[in-house]
Amino acid sequence: MIKIYNTLTRKKEEFVPLEEGKVRMYVCGPTVYNYIHIGNGRSAIAFDTIRRYLEYRGYEVNYVSNFTDVDDKIIRAAQELGVTASEVADRFIQAFKEDTEALNVKPATQNPRVMDHLPDIVQFIQALVENGYAYESQGDVYYRTRKFKDYGKLSHQSIDELEVGASQRTGEEQQRQKEDPLDFALWKAAKEGEISWESPWGPGRPGWHIECSVMATKHLGETIDIHGGGQDLEFPHHENEIAQSEAKTGKPFANYWMHNGYVTIGEDDEKMSKSLGNFITVHEMIREVDPQVLRFFMATTQYRRPIRYSEVTLKEAAANYQKLKIAFDNLSFRQADAAVTAGNESEMLAELAVLEARFIEEMDDDMNAANGITVVYELAKWMNQYSEQTAVSEKVIARALTLYKQLLEIFGIVFSTDELLDDDIDQLIVERNQARKDRNFARSDEIRDLLKDQGIILEDTAQGTRWRRGE
Repeated sequence: MIKIYNTLTRKKEEFVPLEEGKVRMYVCGPTVYNYIHIGNGRSAIAFDTIRRYLEYRGYEVNYVSNFTDVDDKIIRAAQELGVTASEVADRFIQAFKEDTEALNVKPATQNPRVMDHLPDIVQFIQALVENGYAYESQGDVYYRTRKFKDYGKLSHQSIDELEVGASQRTGEEQQRQKEDPLDFALWKAAKEGEISWESPWGPGRPGWHIECSVMATKHLGETIDIHGGGQDLEFPHHENEIAQSEAKTGKPFANYWMHNGYVTIGEDDEKMSKSLGNFITVHEMIREVDPQVLRFFMATTQYRRPIRYSEVTLKEAAANYQKLKIAFDNLSFRQADAAVTAGNESEMLAELAVLEARFIEEMDDDMNAANGITVVYELAKWMNQYSEQTAVSEKVIARALTLYKQLLEIFGIVFSTDELLDDDIDQLIVERNQARKDRNFARSDEIRDLLKDQGIILEDTAQGTRWRRGE
Protein backbone atom coordinates (compact mmCIF):
# COMPACT_ATOMS: atom_id res chain seq x y z
CA MET A 1 0.00 0.00 0.00
CA ILE A 2 1.57 3.27 -1.14
CA LYS A 3 1.27 6.23 1.22
CA ILE A 4 1.89 9.82 0.14
CA TYR A 5 2.42 12.87 2.31
CA ASN A 6 -0.29 15.25 1.14
CA THR A 7 0.66 18.91 1.58
CA LEU A 8 -3.05 19.76 1.56
CA THR A 9 -3.84 17.70 4.68
CA ARG A 10 -0.33 17.72 6.20
CA LYS A 11 -0.38 13.96 6.71
CA LYS A 12 0.43 10.70 4.95
CA GLU A 13 -2.52 9.19 3.13
CA GLU A 14 -3.10 5.95 1.30
CA PHE A 15 -2.75 6.57 -2.43
CA VAL A 16 -5.99 5.73 -4.23
CA PRO A 17 -6.04 6.97 -7.84
CA LEU A 18 -9.18 8.21 -9.57
CA GLU A 19 -8.96 5.36 -12.05
CA GLU A 20 -7.63 1.97 -10.98
CA GLY A 21 -4.16 1.25 -12.33
CA LYS A 22 -3.72 4.75 -13.81
CA VAL A 23 -2.22 7.96 -12.45
CA ARG A 24 -2.86 11.51 -13.69
CA MET A 25 0.15 13.54 -12.63
CA TYR A 26 0.96 17.20 -13.28
CA VAL A 27 4.30 18.73 -12.32
CA CYS A 28 5.09 22.42 -12.76
CA GLY A 29 7.89 22.76 -15.28
CA PRO A 30 10.47 25.52 -15.83
CA THR A 31 10.09 29.10 -16.96
CA VAL A 32 12.31 28.87 -20.02
CA TYR A 33 14.47 32.01 -20.00
CA ASN A 34 17.80 30.47 -18.90
CA TYR A 35 19.50 27.14 -18.24
CA ILE A 36 18.05 25.25 -15.27
CA HIS A 37 20.10 25.24 -12.06
CA ILE A 38 20.51 22.11 -9.98
CA GLY A 39 17.65 23.19 -7.71
CA ASN A 40 15.34 23.04 -10.75
CA GLY A 41 17.04 19.78 -11.71
CA ARG A 42 16.22 18.40 -8.29
CA SER A 43 12.49 18.86 -8.90
CA ALA A 44 12.70 17.17 -12.31
CA ILE A 45 14.66 14.27 -10.79
CA ALA A 46 12.46 13.93 -7.68
CA PHE A 47 9.23 13.61 -9.65
CA ASP A 48 10.83 11.44 -12.31
CA THR A 49 11.87 9.07 -9.50
CA ILE A 50 8.33 9.12 -8.10
CA ARG A 51 6.92 8.45 -11.56
CA ARG A 52 9.35 5.57 -12.11
CA TYR A 53 8.41 4.01 -8.78
CA LEU A 54 4.70 4.24 -9.58
CA GLU A 55 5.39 2.53 -12.91
CA TYR A 56 7.49 -0.14 -11.16
CA ARG A 57 4.45 -0.78 -8.94
CA GLY A 58 2.33 -1.35 -12.03
CA TYR A 59 0.65 2.01 -12.63
CA GLU A 60 0.26 3.62 -16.04
CA VAL A 61 1.33 7.23 -15.44
CA ASN A 62 0.10 10.10 -17.61
CA TYR A 63 2.84 12.57 -16.69
CA VAL A 64 2.28 16.17 -17.82
CA SER A 65 4.88 18.87 -17.16
CA ASN A 66 4.53 22.30 -18.76
CA PHE A 67 6.91 24.88 -20.17
CA THR A 68 6.13 28.44 -19.10
CA ASP A 69 7.03 30.37 -22.25
CA VAL A 70 5.07 33.56 -21.49
CA ASP A 71 6.56 35.47 -18.57
CA ASP A 72 8.17 38.79 -17.53
CA LYS A 73 11.60 37.13 -17.32
CA ILE A 74 11.32 35.75 -20.86
CA ILE A 75 10.29 39.17 -22.16
CA ARG A 76 13.32 40.78 -20.44
CA ALA A 77 15.65 38.10 -21.82
CA ALA A 78 14.26 38.63 -25.32
CA GLN A 79 14.83 42.39 -25.08
CA GLU A 80 18.40 41.90 -23.81
CA LEU A 81 19.24 39.37 -26.55
CA GLY A 82 17.44 41.25 -29.32
CA VAL A 83 15.28 38.27 -30.28
CA THR A 84 11.62 37.31 -29.87
CA ALA A 85 10.19 35.78 -26.71
CA SER A 86 9.35 32.67 -28.71
CA GLU A 87 13.00 32.33 -29.82
CA VAL A 88 14.20 32.61 -26.21
CA ALA A 89 11.71 29.94 -25.14
CA ASP A 90 12.64 27.60 -28.00
CA ARG A 91 16.33 27.88 -27.16
CA PHE A 92 15.96 27.07 -23.49
CA ILE A 93 13.33 24.36 -23.97
CA GLN A 94 15.89 22.57 -26.14
CA ALA A 95 18.56 23.14 -23.46
CA PHE A 96 16.21 21.77 -20.78
CA LYS A 97 15.57 18.63 -22.83
CA GLU A 98 19.30 18.07 -23.38
CA ASP A 99 20.19 18.62 -19.71
CA THR A 100 17.42 16.41 -18.33
CA GLU A 101 18.19 13.70 -20.89
CA ALA A 102 21.78 13.70 -19.59
CA LEU A 103 20.32 13.20 -16.08
CA ASN A 104 18.20 10.30 -17.43
CA VAL A 105 14.90 12.04 -16.73
CA LYS A 106 12.21 10.33 -18.79
CA PRO A 107 10.39 12.61 -21.24
CA ALA A 108 6.97 13.68 -20.01
CA THR A 109 3.91 12.17 -21.63
CA GLN A 110 3.16 15.75 -22.69
CA ASN A 111 4.99 19.10 -22.36
CA PRO A 112 2.28 21.71 -23.03
CA ARG A 113 3.40 25.30 -23.76
CA VAL A 114 1.49 28.42 -22.75
CA MET A 115 1.73 29.95 -26.24
CA ASP A 116 -0.21 26.98 -27.60
CA HIS A 117 -3.05 27.45 -25.10
CA LEU A 118 -4.01 31.13 -25.35
CA PRO A 119 -7.60 30.47 -26.59
CA ASP A 120 -8.08 27.97 -23.73
CA ILE A 121 -6.74 30.49 -21.21
CA VAL A 122 -9.04 33.28 -22.44
CA GLN A 123 -12.01 30.92 -22.30
CA PHE A 124 -11.11 29.83 -18.75
CA ILE A 125 -10.84 33.45 -17.57
CA GLN A 126 -14.15 34.33 -19.24
CA ALA A 127 -15.83 31.56 -17.26
CA LEU A 128 -14.45 33.02 -14.01
CA VAL A 129 -15.66 36.51 -14.97
CA GLU A 130 -19.12 35.16 -15.80
CA ASN A 131 -19.51 33.33 -12.47
CA GLY A 132 -18.35 36.36 -10.48
CA TYR A 133 -14.92 35.09 -9.42
CA ALA A 134 -13.05 37.56 -11.64
CA TYR A 135 -13.40 41.16 -12.84
CA GLU A 136 -11.85 43.45 -15.43
CA SER A 137 -10.07 46.67 -14.43
CA GLN A 138 -8.34 48.94 -16.97
CA GLY A 139 -7.52 46.03 -19.29
CA ASP A 140 -6.35 43.73 -16.50
CA VAL A 141 -8.45 40.88 -15.11
CA TYR A 142 -8.19 39.99 -11.42
CA TYR A 143 -9.39 37.03 -9.35
CA ARG A 144 -11.65 37.82 -6.37
CA THR A 145 -9.66 35.96 -3.74
CA ARG A 146 -12.05 36.46 -0.82
CA LYS A 147 -14.93 34.98 -2.80
CA PHE A 148 -13.17 31.59 -2.71
CA LYS A 149 -13.97 30.52 0.84
CA ASP A 150 -11.20 27.90 1.07
CA TYR A 151 -8.38 30.22 0.01
CA GLY A 152 -5.25 29.42 2.05
CA LYS A 153 -6.13 25.75 2.58
CA LEU A 154 -2.96 24.45 0.88
CA SER A 155 -0.46 26.81 2.54
CA HIS A 156 -2.47 26.72 5.81
CA GLN A 157 -2.51 30.49 6.15
CA SER A 158 -5.41 32.60 7.35
CA ILE A 159 -6.94 35.27 5.14
CA ASP A 160 -5.81 37.95 7.62
CA GLU A 161 -2.17 36.85 7.40
CA LEU A 162 -2.37 36.80 3.64
CA GLU A 163 -3.96 40.26 3.53
CA VAL A 164 -1.00 41.82 5.37
CA GLY A 165 1.47 40.23 2.99
CA ALA A 166 -0.56 41.21 -0.07
CA SER A 167 -0.76 44.84 1.06
CA GLN A 168 3.02 44.96 1.40
CA ARG A 169 3.56 43.46 -2.06
CA THR A 170 0.98 45.47 -3.99
CA GLY A 171 2.13 48.74 -5.55
CA GLU A 172 0.09 51.95 -5.34
CA GLU A 173 -1.04 51.71 -8.97
CA GLN A 174 -2.30 48.15 -8.52
CA GLN A 175 -3.99 49.12 -5.26
CA ARG A 176 -6.13 51.59 -7.23
CA GLN A 177 -6.98 48.99 -9.89
CA LYS A 178 -7.84 46.14 -7.52
CA GLU A 179 -10.96 45.72 -5.45
CA ASP A 180 -8.83 44.04 -2.76
CA PRO A 181 -5.05 43.77 -2.19
CA LEU A 182 -5.43 39.96 -2.07
CA ASP A 183 -6.72 39.78 -5.66
CA PHE A 184 -4.23 38.44 -8.20
CA ALA A 185 -3.90 38.90 -11.96
CA LEU A 186 -5.42 36.45 -14.42
CA TRP A 187 -4.79 38.68 -17.46
CA LYS A 188 -2.34 41.58 -17.81
CA ALA A 189 -2.95 44.45 -20.19
CA ALA A 190 -0.24 44.83 -22.82
CA LYS A 191 2.61 47.25 -22.30
CA GLU A 192 4.36 48.94 -25.18
CA GLY A 193 6.89 46.68 -26.92
CA GLU A 194 5.75 43.49 -25.13
CA ILE A 195 4.38 40.37 -26.76
CA SER A 196 0.57 40.30 -26.49
CA TRP A 197 -2.59 38.54 -27.66
CA GLU A 198 -6.10 39.78 -28.31
CA SER A 199 -8.78 39.15 -25.71
CA PRO A 200 -12.26 40.43 -24.72
CA TRP A 201 -10.45 42.84 -22.35
CA GLY A 202 -8.03 44.17 -24.95
CA PRO A 203 -4.51 43.06 -25.92
CA GLY A 204 -2.49 41.44 -23.18
CA ARG A 205 -1.09 38.20 -21.85
CA PRO A 206 -2.01 35.70 -19.14
CA GLY A 207 -0.84 35.77 -15.54
CA TRP A 208 1.43 32.97 -14.39
CA HIS A 209 -1.01 31.09 -12.15
CA ILE A 210 -3.83 30.71 -14.67
CA GLU A 211 -1.51 29.00 -17.15
CA CYS A 212 -1.02 25.83 -15.09
CA SER A 213 -4.71 25.59 -14.15
CA VAL A 214 -5.62 25.60 -17.83
CA MET A 215 -2.96 23.16 -19.01
CA ALA A 216 -3.49 20.71 -16.12
CA THR A 217 -7.27 20.52 -16.54
CA LYS A 218 -7.11 20.46 -20.35
CA HIS A 219 -4.72 17.51 -20.53
CA LEU A 220 -5.64 15.56 -17.37
CA GLY A 221 -9.24 16.47 -16.52
CA GLU A 222 -10.98 18.66 -13.98
CA THR A 223 -9.63 16.57 -11.08
CA ILE A 224 -6.17 15.01 -11.16
CA ASP A 225 -4.45 12.50 -8.90
CA ILE A 226 -1.12 14.15 -8.11
CA HIS A 227 0.04 17.74 -8.52
CA GLY A 228 3.73 18.29 -7.81
CA GLY A 229 6.37 20.98 -7.79
CA GLY A 230 9.03 22.66 -5.73
CA GLN A 231 8.37 23.71 -2.15
CA ASP A 232 8.58 27.36 -3.20
CA LEU A 233 5.50 26.94 -5.42
CA GLU A 234 3.17 25.99 -2.57
CA PHE A 235 2.24 29.66 -2.11
CA PRO A 236 1.10 31.60 -4.00
CA HIS A 237 1.29 29.58 -7.24
CA HIS A 238 -0.37 26.34 -6.19
CA GLU A 239 -2.75 28.08 -3.80
CA ASN A 240 -3.94 30.25 -6.69
CA GLU A 241 -4.22 27.26 -9.02
CA ILE A 242 -6.63 25.64 -6.56
CA ALA A 243 -8.72 28.82 -6.24
CA GLN A 244 -9.01 29.30 -10.00
CA SER A 245 -9.65 25.68 -10.92
CA GLU A 246 -12.14 24.85 -8.19
CA ALA A 247 -14.04 28.12 -8.70
CA LYS A 248 -14.53 27.18 -12.36
CA THR A 249 -15.29 23.46 -12.04
CA GLY A 250 -16.78 23.15 -8.56
CA LYS A 251 -14.63 20.01 -8.11
CA PRO A 252 -11.39 19.24 -6.21
CA PHE A 253 -8.46 20.22 -8.40
CA ALA A 254 -5.93 17.63 -7.17
CA ASN A 255 -6.31 14.84 -4.62
CA TYR A 256 -2.63 14.72 -3.59
CA TRP A 257 -0.18 17.64 -3.46
CA MET A 258 3.52 16.76 -3.37
CA HIS A 259 6.35 19.28 -2.91
CA ASN A 260 10.08 18.59 -3.12
CA GLY A 261 12.60 20.22 -0.79
CA TYR A 262 15.21 22.80 -1.72
CA VAL A 263 18.81 22.33 -2.74
CA THR A 264 20.86 24.40 -0.30
CA ILE A 265 24.39 25.69 -0.65
CA GLY A 266 27.04 27.20 1.63
CA GLU A 267 27.61 27.05 5.37
CA ASP A 268 24.28 28.75 6.07
CA ASP A 269 22.36 26.22 3.95
CA GLU A 270 20.99 29.01 1.79
CA LYS A 271 18.35 28.04 -0.77
CA MET A 272 19.81 27.87 -4.28
CA SER A 273 17.97 30.23 -6.63
CA LYS A 274 18.51 32.47 -9.62
CA SER A 275 17.18 35.49 -7.69
CA LEU A 276 19.91 35.07 -5.05
CA GLY A 277 22.59 34.56 -7.70
CA ASN A 278 24.01 31.52 -5.87
CA PHE A 279 23.05 28.92 -8.45
CA ILE A 280 25.01 26.40 -10.52
CA THR A 281 23.43 25.33 -13.79
CA VAL A 282 23.01 21.69 -14.74
CA HIS A 283 24.49 22.67 -18.12
CA GLU A 284 27.75 23.62 -16.39
CA MET A 285 27.75 20.77 -13.88
CA ILE A 286 27.48 17.91 -16.37
CA ARG A 287 30.64 19.12 -18.10
CA GLU A 288 32.59 18.47 -14.90
CA VAL A 289 30.62 15.76 -13.10
CA ASP A 290 29.35 12.43 -14.44
CA PRO A 291 25.60 13.09 -15.00
CA GLN A 292 24.85 9.68 -13.49
CA VAL A 293 26.60 10.74 -10.27
CA LEU A 294 24.66 14.02 -10.18
CA ARG A 295 21.44 12.07 -10.75
CA PHE A 296 22.37 9.58 -8.00
CA PHE A 297 23.22 12.46 -5.63
CA MET A 298 19.76 14.01 -5.97
CA ALA A 299 17.58 10.94 -6.51
CA THR A 300 18.60 9.10 -3.34
CA THR A 301 17.35 11.68 -0.84
CA GLN A 302 13.71 11.52 0.24
CA TYR A 303 12.00 14.06 -2.02
CA ARG A 304 10.61 16.29 0.78
CA ARG A 305 13.97 16.74 2.48
CA PRO A 306 16.46 19.44 1.52
CA ILE A 307 19.69 18.43 -0.22
CA ARG A 308 22.89 20.14 0.85
CA TYR A 309 25.07 20.69 -2.19
CA SER A 310 28.83 20.80 -1.62
CA GLU A 311 31.98 19.27 -3.02
CA VAL A 312 32.06 16.88 -0.06
CA THR A 313 28.49 15.59 -0.51
CA LEU A 314 29.03 15.20 -4.24
CA LYS A 315 32.22 13.18 -3.65
CA GLU A 316 30.37 10.94 -1.19
CA ALA A 317 27.74 10.32 -3.85
CA ALA A 318 30.44 9.51 -6.43
CA ALA A 319 32.05 7.00 -4.05
CA ASN A 320 28.72 5.29 -3.30
CA TYR A 321 27.83 5.20 -6.98
CA GLN A 322 31.18 3.55 -7.72
CA LYS A 323 30.60 0.90 -5.03
CA LEU A 324 27.27 0.02 -6.64
CA LYS A 325 28.93 -0.17 -10.06
CA ILE A 326 31.65 -2.52 -8.72
CA ALA A 327 29.00 -4.86 -7.27
CA PHE A 328 27.31 -4.97 -10.67
CA ASP A 329 30.61 -5.68 -12.42
CA ASN A 330 31.59 -8.36 -9.88
CA LEU A 331 28.44 -10.39 -10.41
CA SER A 332 28.38 -9.77 -14.18
CA PHE A 333 31.92 -11.16 -14.36
CA ARG A 334 30.80 -14.45 -12.78
CA GLN A 335 28.23 -15.10 -15.52
CA ALA A 336 30.99 -16.56 -17.67
CA ASP A 337 31.66 -19.48 -15.30
CA ALA A 338 28.19 -19.88 -13.76
CA ALA A 339 26.65 -23.35 -13.66
CA VAL A 340 23.16 -24.17 -14.92
CA THR A 341 22.35 -25.18 -11.36
CA ALA A 342 24.47 -24.72 -8.27
CA GLY A 343 23.96 -25.53 -4.62
CA ASN A 344 21.55 -23.49 -2.59
CA GLU A 345 19.59 -21.81 -5.40
CA SER A 346 16.22 -21.73 -3.66
CA GLU A 347 17.74 -20.18 -0.53
CA MET A 348 19.52 -17.48 -2.56
CA LEU A 349 16.39 -16.67 -4.56
CA ALA A 350 14.38 -16.40 -1.33
CA GLU A 351 16.91 -13.92 0.07
CA LEU A 352 16.56 -11.79 -3.07
CA ALA A 353 12.77 -11.86 -2.70
CA VAL A 354 13.08 -10.63 0.89
CA LEU A 355 15.29 -7.74 -0.21
CA GLU A 356 12.82 -6.73 -2.92
CA ALA A 357 9.92 -6.84 -0.43
CA ARG A 358 11.88 -4.64 1.98
CA PHE A 359 12.63 -2.16 -0.80
CA ILE A 360 8.93 -1.91 -1.65
CA GLU A 361 8.03 -1.45 2.00
CA GLU A 362 10.45 1.48 2.32
CA MET A 363 9.46 3.15 -0.94
CA ASP A 364 5.73 2.69 -0.30
CA ASP A 365 6.24 4.96 2.71
CA ASP A 366 6.05 8.31 0.89
CA MET A 367 8.65 7.35 -1.72
CA ASN A 368 11.42 7.21 0.90
CA ALA A 369 14.39 7.06 -1.47
CA ALA A 370 16.95 7.31 1.34
CA ASN A 371 15.65 4.10 2.94
CA GLY A 372 15.10 2.49 -0.44
CA ILE A 373 18.70 3.00 -1.54
CA THR A 374 19.87 1.55 1.80
CA VAL A 375 18.20 -1.72 0.79
CA VAL A 376 19.93 -1.49 -2.60
CA TYR A 377 23.27 -1.16 -0.75
CA GLU A 378 22.41 -4.39 1.09
CA LEU A 379 21.65 -6.03 -2.24
CA ALA A 380 25.03 -4.85 -3.56
CA LYS A 381 26.73 -6.40 -0.52
CA TRP A 382 24.82 -9.64 -1.12
CA MET A 383 25.97 -9.64 -4.77
CA ASN A 384 29.61 -9.11 -3.79
CA GLN A 385 29.45 -12.01 -1.36
CA TYR A 386 27.72 -14.30 -3.87
CA SER A 387 30.25 -13.45 -6.59
CA GLU A 388 33.03 -14.73 -4.28
CA GLN A 389 31.46 -18.19 -3.95
CA THR A 390 33.27 -21.02 -5.70
CA ALA A 391 30.16 -22.27 -7.53
CA VAL A 392 27.48 -19.87 -8.70
CA SER A 393 24.15 -20.38 -10.44
CA GLU A 394 23.10 -18.85 -13.77
CA LYS A 395 19.54 -18.53 -12.49
CA VAL A 396 20.54 -16.77 -9.28
CA ILE A 397 22.90 -14.38 -11.06
CA ALA A 398 20.28 -13.55 -13.69
CA ARG A 399 17.63 -12.86 -11.03
CA ALA A 400 20.00 -10.76 -8.89
CA LEU A 401 21.17 -8.65 -11.84
CA THR A 402 17.62 -8.16 -13.11
CA LEU A 403 16.40 -7.06 -9.68
CA TYR A 404 19.44 -4.81 -9.18
CA LYS A 405 18.87 -3.07 -12.51
CA GLN A 406 15.14 -2.70 -11.87
CA LEU A 407 15.66 -1.04 -8.50
CA LEU A 408 18.46 1.24 -9.69
CA GLU A 409 16.46 2.32 -12.73
CA ILE A 410 13.86 3.75 -10.33
CA PHE A 411 16.60 6.17 -9.26
CA GLY A 412 17.51 6.74 -12.91
CA ILE A 413 20.77 4.79 -12.67
CA VAL A 414 21.68 2.43 -15.50
CA PHE A 415 24.71 0.14 -15.53
CA SER A 416 25.84 -1.69 -18.64
CA THR A 417 28.24 -4.53 -19.38
CA ASP A 418 28.99 -3.11 -22.84
CA GLU A 419 32.24 -1.51 -21.73
CA LEU A 420 33.53 -4.93 -20.62
CA LEU A 421 33.54 -6.09 -24.24
CA ASP A 422 36.66 -4.15 -25.17
CA ASP A 423 38.70 -6.72 -27.10
CA ASP A 424 41.95 -4.81 -26.75
CA ILE A 425 41.76 -4.81 -22.95
CA ASP A 426 40.77 -8.48 -22.84
CA GLN A 427 43.70 -9.37 -25.11
CA LEU A 428 46.16 -7.46 -22.92
CA ILE A 429 44.86 -9.34 -19.87
CA VAL A 430 45.38 -12.67 -21.67
CA GLU A 431 48.92 -11.59 -22.50
CA ARG A 432 49.55 -10.50 -18.90
CA ASN A 433 48.29 -13.82 -17.56
CA GLN A 434 50.62 -15.68 -19.91
CA ALA A 435 53.54 -13.46 -18.87
CA ARG A 436 52.88 -14.29 -15.23
CA LYS A 437 52.66 -17.99 -16.07
CA ASP A 438 56.03 -17.67 -17.83
CA ARG A 439 57.37 -15.74 -14.79
CA ASN A 440 58.00 -12.75 -17.04
CA PHE A 441 57.05 -10.33 -14.29
CA ALA A 442 58.56 -7.31 -16.03
CA ARG A 443 56.11 -7.72 -18.94
CA SER A 444 53.26 -8.49 -16.54
CA ASP A 445 53.91 -5.26 -14.60
CA GLU A 446 54.30 -3.30 -17.84
CA ILE A 447 50.84 -4.37 -19.02
CA ARG A 448 49.33 -3.63 -15.63
CA ASP A 449 50.82 -0.11 -15.65
CA LEU A 450 49.74 0.47 -19.23
CA LEU A 451 46.15 -0.39 -18.35
CA LYS A 452 46.33 1.68 -15.16
CA ASP A 453 47.39 4.72 -17.21
CA GLN A 454 44.22 4.23 -19.26
CA GLY A 455 42.10 4.17 -16.10
CA ILE A 456 41.69 0.37 -16.09
CA ILE A 457 41.96 -1.32 -12.71
CA LEU A 458 42.82 -5.04 -12.59
CA GLU A 459 41.61 -7.38 -9.87
CA ASP A 460 43.11 -10.87 -9.56
CA THR A 461 40.50 -13.20 -8.06
CA ALA A 462 40.28 -16.92 -7.46
CA GLN A 463 38.08 -17.12 -10.55
CA GLY A 464 40.54 -15.22 -12.75
CA THR A 465 41.52 -11.66 -13.58
CA ARG A 466 38.76 -9.14 -14.06
CA TRP A 467 38.91 -5.44 -14.76
CA ARG A 468 36.93 -2.28 -14.24
CA ARG A 469 37.20 1.33 -15.21
CA GLY A 470 38.32 3.70 -12.48
CA GLU A 471 36.68 7.02 -11.69
